[in-house]
Amino acid sequence: MRIDIRGDKVKVTEAIKNQIAEKLGKLDQYFENPEELKAYVVVRIRNKKQTIEVTIPTPKFTLRTETSEENLYTAIDLTIDKLERQIRKNKTKMRRKFKDIIHYEMLADEIEEEKELNIVKRKTIELRPMDEEEAILQMELLDHDFFVFKNVNTESVSVLYKRKDGSYGIIDTD
Repeated sequence: MRIDIRGDKVKVTEAIKNQIAEKLGKLDQYFENPEELKAYVVVRIRNKKQTIEVTIPTPKFTLRTETSEENLYTAIDLTIDKLERQIRKNKTKMRRKFKDIIHYEMLADEIEEEKELNIVKRKTIELRPMDEEEAILQMELLDHDFFVFKNVNTESVSVLYKRKDGSYGIIDTD
């Protein structure tokens, strides 16, 4: 797996890069062609917490997790553990769901902060046709509270969101 590591308000040393590369290397066993994948890693410091964010887009799904700890090496270990749990937990679901599905790439372009509107991040995505079960799986893999997708059942753009009680809600557009 190729790894793109960048620091946000922190200099990423060779020791940190080597530790991240070594730990992410453990995930290669879960992918058929790991050499074709690229992991995006962001290391940042906020107050006393050191945060590591890892995103691994694959042709069929995207894995993402973020962990904050006082010790960066602990955060790295916990992040890799979270990714492994996500993969193992959803392995059978992913195998069953993505067996014959045509995949679409998600395009994520970050745009600089716009101070007037206080928008700090902007993403552009290509809407992927999927059913609600697959959308829930994608949302859980990304570790987000919501997910936008093209609903194959209603043929409309839908927003899946996680409710406070742990259940899910769907907002459909016309």
